[in-house]
Amino acid sequence: MYVPIKWLKDYIDLDEDIKTLADKLSDSGSHVESIISRSEGIEGVYTGKITEIKKHPDADKLVVCKVNFKDKDLQIVTGAKNVFEGAIVPVALDGAKLHNGIEIKNGLLRGVESQGMMCSLEELGYDVSVIPKEARNGIFIFPKNTEVGADVIELLDLNEPIIEFEITPNRPDCLSIIGMALETAATLDKKIKRPSVEVKNAKGNINDFLEDIQIDTPNCYRYYSRVLSDIKIEPSPLWMQNYLMAAGVRPISNIVDLTNFIMLELGTPMHAFDLDSLKNKKVLVREARDGEKFKTLDGKERDLKSGDILITDGEEIIGLGGIMGGLDSEINENTKNVLIEGACFNEDKIRKTSKRLNLRSEASGRFEKGLDPNLCEISVNRMCHLAQVLNIGNVIDGQIDVYKNKVEEKVIELSKEKNNNLMGIELSTEEIASILQRLEIKCQINGDIISAKVPTFRRDINIAEDLIEEVARIYGYANIEKKALRGELSVGSRPHHREIEIRIKNFLTGLGYNEFMTYSFVSPTIFDKLNIDKDDPIRDTLNILNPLGEDYSIMRPSLIPSMIDALSKNAARFNENVAGFEIGNTFFKSQKELPEEKLKLVMGFYDIGDFYYLKESIEKILWNVGLSGFTYKRIKKSYLHTGRCAEIFYKGHSLGILGEVHPLVLKNYSMKKKVYVAELDFDFITENSINNYTFKELFKYPSIKRDFAFVMDRDIEASQIEKIAKDNGKDLLESFKVFDIYEGDNIEKGKKSLAFSLVFRSKDRTLTDDDISAISDNVVKAIEKQLGAVLRS
Repeated sequence: MYVPIKWLKDYIDLDEDIKTLADKLSDSGSHVESIISRSEGIEGVYTGKITEIKKHPDADKLVVCKVNFKDKDLQIVTGAKNVFEGAIVPVALDGAKLHNGIEIKNGLLRGVESQGMMCSLEELGYDVSVIPKEARNGIFIFPKNTEVGADVIELLDLNEPIIEFEITPNRPDCLSIIGMALETAATLDKKIKRPSVEVKNAKGNINDFLEDIQIDTPNCYRYYSRVLSDIKIEPSPLWMQNYLMAAGVRPISNIVDLTNFIMLELGTPMHAFDLDSLKNKKVLVREARDGEKFKTLDGKERDLKSGDILITDGEEIIGLGGIMGGLDSEINENTKNVLIEGACFNEDKIRKTSKRLNLRSEASGRFEKGLDPNLCEISVNRMCHLAQVLNIGNVIDGQIDVYKNKVEEKVIELSKEKNNNLMGIELSTEEIASILQRLEIKCQINGDIISAKVPTFRRDINIAEDLIEEVARIYGYANIEKKALRGELSVGSRPHHREIEIRIKNFLTGLGYNEFMTYSFVSPTIFDKLNIDKDDPIRDTLNILNPLGEDYSIMRPSLIPSMIDALSKNAARFNENVAGFEIGNTFFKSQKELPEEKLKLVMGFYDIGDFYYLKESIEKILWNVGLSGFTYKRIKKSYLHTGRCAEIFYKGHSLGILGEVHPLVLKNYSMKKKVYVAELDFDFITENSINNYTFKELFKYPSIKRDFAFVMDRDIEASQIEKIAKDNGKDLLESFKVFDIYEGDNIEKGKKSLAFSLVFRSKDRTLTDDDISAISDNVVKAIEKQLGAVLRS
């Protein structure tokens, strides 16, 4: 945002030098990007009047001009095509210096003496983007009443510095000269002079020119309109052109320049339509229909989509709301009657349309940050006021205003205690209110409570903390005394779930497992690789809206596919004896706003063991965090080997699954080795884990071990036998362990031999054979009766 200091002085009395002003504004939160001095390196340029033009005797493209300069005439040769007798132009005299270090000397041009040079604005340091079209390829022509012999630097305000500010997106009110004047006034504790919006001697009736305004979209918050008649289209006065060019905007004509001037002055984008070009005496604001086309002011035809905001006359589109007007309704030299638009639109819609069409404008850049609808009326009346001051045309009496949901000032309560605690200093309630009032925030004091009425143009202030921020920055962060930090010391520690995670990771690493890390998003083809049925609920996954590709298009519902994939890649690279684990989230659909996440532990290996090694690894890590006494149940999973997989339970709750990967699944992953995997509910493990074990005294008395072998149906599970043993072992049974399962020779088909050990111990005495024999007999009888098993001799 370029802020010309001369323009700023129209609203606030400034006597500070530019460096001091910039420093103070930076300290109060208005970040200064740069200070621009446009007159630097330019000298010796004055106005001269062309009194005579003759052809150059030896050059068809050159002319010889007699230029009156105060009390003498100069002869200057030029190739500019826009010069004419009577024109007042900038003249660089002998010894003058121009932009980029160019120095002017008297000399001969094709044999004719030239006593200086007539200048274009580009030669005076102006960027070509702000130069008026008629002056872009020639000499700059001053208004006819300009004084001859005047210093061009002063006439063009080149001696006045410009401050460039970086405006944050939450402060669209500062994208205006008035907004920055208010910030300056608050910083320096000065009064601001608001520009006049008074309209006198309005004529006629607006209904004779405009019948109605309709808004058929909720994305247009307000549409305020007035009419100017009997317009005289001509260049703007020099002072206005100077302001516009200094602020980075190209002058065009008086009406267009007025809309740009108001936009820069008050921050509200304006638009002027040639009223006579409208087919109907009405304005209809609506949203576009897919497939509509519209030619904007830049001459390009735009393809519109549903949601784009359009300004129409009921039949034809005359403007792309908040972005750019239409070519057919633009202001031209024949315009006589003008419809002034002061509107406010939905910022998200403007941003999306502007981005999609790749059409950025000064208007869209402001609208997409969110503007105050209450400024529409002020801005339109300000334009009408200036139109009267500049004698551009007549202001028609009346206005049409469509404003359905008026934006009101917010009232926020702020306590002195809260303000002072957050700032770390002691300010009285009156001092706090005084600072806020400098920002035009009206305050009412009730004891230690301030009721602050926030103006509608400050959309960034919504809570008490926002008010405190305003107080702090205007008070001055540098003025806040440094204090030591206060607080209570506490012992830092990790949360329980993190401690358990670290303990399990360390234990697994000690067992020879490596930690794997895989992506949370995977390919939908994992279900086919795992041979999962098409109607299995696990296939109802969370899809990613903007995936990196098909291979990363869903959120993983299980860690097992990623583990098998990682093991297959290791096998493909001939890595031997690989074991890995990962603790990560799985994702599921939920009725709540966000999806459900479950933390899982997955383990897997090849070449280092079998099903029982995996089972033993699980029991060891769980014992390490305080879990023991598990039961196992045979299950069927499409991706696990039948008869070599199980579900593990703890206190009746499913803890997870483990088993050997099915050969057909291994084939899908191009694996030739046997792979074993397990997936456990890590959240449940954490909830039931302990931070540390309680010490128990070592047993004083020896144990007694008994081994048994039974022939039984192959479908009988070891957990059934374990339950019977525990039911009959009472308090003396210390442990149950299966050490052999056999099927083959000497065992009937459909049967198996299962051998297990029972360990007995007493806490208070040494057991005898008689103690154990009775229990053992009960166990054997119960197994034979309940399971139909036969004790092997």
